[in-house]
Formats: sequence, structure tokens, C-alpha cells
Amino acid sequence: MELRANSEGERSYTQILKSTALIGGSSVVTVLFSVIRNKAMALLLGPAGVGLIGLYSSVADIAYAIAGLGIQASGVRQIAEAVGTGDTERVARTATVLRRTSVVLGLLGALLLAVLAHPIATFTFGDPHYASGILLLSAAILFRLVADGQTALIQGMRDIRTLARINVFAAFFSTVISIPLIYFLGTAGIAVSLVAVAAASLVTCWWYGRKMRIATRSTSALRVRWEASALLKLGFVFMISGFLTLGAAYAIRIIVLRAEGITAAGLYQAAWTLGGLYASFILQAMGTDFYPRLTAVANDDTECNRLVNEQAQISMLLAGPGLIATLTAAPLVIGLLYSPEFYGAVELLRWICLGMILRIISWPMGFIVLAKGAKGAFFWTEVAATTVHVGLAWLLVGVFGSVGAGAAFFGLYVWHSILIYVIVRRLSGFRWSYENRRLGLVFLPASVLVFAAVTLLPLWPATVIGLLMTMLTGAHSLRVLTELVPLPATIRAWFSRAP
Repeated sequence: MELRANSEGERSYTQILKSTALIGGSSVVTVLFSVIRNKAMALLLGPAGVGLIGLYSSVADIAYAIAGLGIQASGVRQIAEAVGTGDTERVARTATVLRRTSVVLGLLGALLLAVLAHPIATFTFGDPHYASGILLLSAAILFRLVADGQTALIQGMRDIRTLARINVFAAFFSTVISIPLIYFLGTAGIAVSLVAVAAASLVTCWWYGRKMRIATRSTSALRVRWEASALLKLGFVFMISGFLTLGAAYAIRIIVLRAEGITAAGLYQAAWTLGGLYASFILQAMGTDFYPRLTAVANDDTECNRLVNEQAQISMLLAGPGLIATLTAAPLVIGLLYSPEFYGAVELLRWICLGMILRIISWPMGFIVLAKGAKGAFFWTEVAATTVHVGLAWLLVGVFGSVGAGAAFFGLYVWHSILIYVIVRRLSGFRWSYENRRLGLVFLPASVLVFAAVTLLPLWPATVIGLLMTMLTGAHSLRVLTELVPLPATIRAWFSRAP
């Protein structure tokens, strides 16, 4: 019995590593393209131009979240549930309704953003002349939502390899399209590039989505209405969540812009982008493969809690050393990936890295709420998180300047990690495993020590401490990973063709 449990545990860890390898491997390529793109934007536009990119992107993201009504996320959940029961008819029905609804919502969202372009530009930039850029973004909303209808099916069926390819092509097109446009058009090319990139992403998603062999069956109007209603009811909660999260990001950029100007907004954008680069390897894999897998066993609390603990363990082992290294080498990272003009973002980046460490620890727990479809808990958790994040930013930016925005992100995840643990304790009886508690006692003190060193000590002593902690935590992570999944299984995880 113990041997069987160990075998099942090894298979589960191997699956986590496999999905992380596929999505993380594509993320390596994505990050490389992102580095090239960010460097080019920094050199061509400077901090002020990067600030404009962040503001335009925030407007587009909020419009996308509202128009989409969360059906991409709810579609993934519905398809994953159907796949778990083997109900191919339901998979086909959900996919058909999802694709059609995405087109309708995309058209409505584009129209709404176009109508509101003038007041949005005035509120965001304090200048109605930016309305033409907002008007262009309406096309990006349509393209992104139509693409969602394709990717939700792929993700719900856990075709991780295809999703990895889509991610790589999206990063490639984003780079080769945006850099020439910005080079020739300057800041006027920012909105144009966002639209062109969304169009290229749609073409990529359509190309791969059409290869999914889903049998189409005639469905009664009643069943279509029922399926659409199920998607929209759950999707509405996801939409509120997305709106609150993206709305908070938008509000914080506005707070920084109002307090210290467009250059400070650019520094915040740069720090935010870099802080999420390494964490994105883990978080993207978690949302892509772990969420559908957890949804399939959401009614089994024991299995659900086991998967969450295993995902959290692998996530900490993979992400912890990299984030500690970023804390240590923040000035070098910013100088290499942006330019010396962005050195003012160093302290911001360090606070965001601290928050990312807590984010990686708490995210697997949050998926319990999603997998169980606990709409009320999910909604109020998101409302509270947005209130805390924006409130802290408003307070801390007023006292410490733009650095306060980074500290607010860290404060958010201190609070959110505690709250989400209390919620999932009640939903599934979740408890942190002994192994995860031990890991927490390794990475959290190490992170605090390095942060204190780089903040309080001269450069060289702080760097030595940071490098030492990076090497020690890296060696510990490698040792634990090889114990969890023997080397041959790890190699198979990286090179296996099946997800």
C-alpha cells in the first residue's frame, strides 16, 4: 500500500514537472522575446514612453475583462469537468457555445470601448487627444476575445503542448511587430502595436484551435441557452475578479502618475514587468494545467488537498531561488534589461519580488476556491484584495512615493495569504503539509534576510549575502527535487511528448 502511494506521488510530481517544463520551457522563449522587446522599448521611448505603454495596456486589459464576462475561465472549467466525466457531447456543446459567445461579446466590447474612448482618455491621461489611441484598442478587444474561444477548449482539454506553442508564437509576433512600429511611429505606435499583436495572436489561436477534433452535433435551442447561461453565470464571477484585479493595477498606475508623473509610472511598469518575469514560469503552468486537473477531482477533498500541497511544493522549489537571486541582482537586472534611466525602479522591484514569493505560495490554495465553484467566497475575496491593494497603494505612495506601490503589493499578499488559507480550511479542510511548512521556513527567512541586507548594507556585503543565500536555497531545491522525482523521471518530464 505504501509503495503504491509513493508511486502515485511520484507520478503526480512528474506530471507537475512535465507541465511546468512544457509551459515553463515556452516561457523561457517568451521571456527572451520579452527581454528583447522591453530593452527596445526602453531605448526607444524611455521611462515616460514605457509609462504610456503600461497605461494603454491597463485600459485594454480592463475593457477585455469586462467585455469577456469571464467566459474564457468559466469555459475552461466547464470543459475540464466534461473531460473528467468523459462526456464528449458536453465538451462539443460547450466549445461551440463558447466560440460563438466570444465573438458576440468581442463585438459588443469593441463597440462600448469605441463609444467611451473620449472620456476614458480624458480620465486616464488628462488629455482627450489620446482618444484616438483608445479607439484603436477597441479592435484589440475583439481580436483577444475571439481568440479566447479557441484557447479555452485547448486548455480545458489540457493540450499543454499546443498552449506552449501558442505562447511562443504570441511572444514572437509581439516582438517582431511592436519594435518596428515603435521605431517608425514613436509613442503614436503604441496603440497600433497592441492591436497588431492581438490580431497576430488571434490568427495563431485559430490555426491551432481548428486542429482540435471535436464532434459537432445538433443541439436544441434550450440546451444552447442552458450552456450559455452556465458559462455566463460562472463567468460573471470571473469577470468581476478580472475587473477588480486589472482595475487595481490601473488605479495604482493612476495613483503613481498623479503623485509623481509619467516617468514614475514608467519605472513602476518596468519593475512590475521584471518582477513577474521569473514568477510567470510557475504561475502560467499552474493556471494552464493545474487548474483543469484540480477541477476534475474537486469533489474529493483529500485528493484536492494533496494536489495543492504538491503543486505548492514544486512551485516553491522552482521559484524561490530565482526570486532571491532577483532580489540580490536587481540593479544589474534593470541595467541589462532596460537602461540606466530605469535605476529608480530597483527598490520597487525588490518589494515586488517579496510579494511574488508570497503569491507563488498562496496561489495553489486559491485554485481550490475556483475548482469547487465557490462563487461567493471567490467574489468577496477578490473585492477585499482589491480594496486592500489600492488602499495600501494610495496610503504608501503618498508617504514614500512610487516605492510605496511596490510595498503595497507585498502588503497585499501578506494579508491575502492568511485570508485564503482560512477560506480553504473551511472549504476542503486544507492543511499545509509538513514538507511545505519546512520549505516555508527555508525560503521566507532567506528572502527577508537578503531584502534586509540589500536595503541596509553597502553593496558588496549585501551582494555576498544574497549570492550565498541564492546558492544555498538553490542547492536545497535541487536536492529535494531529485528526492521527489528521480533523475530519469525528471528527464522524461522535460522530453516526453505527451502532456
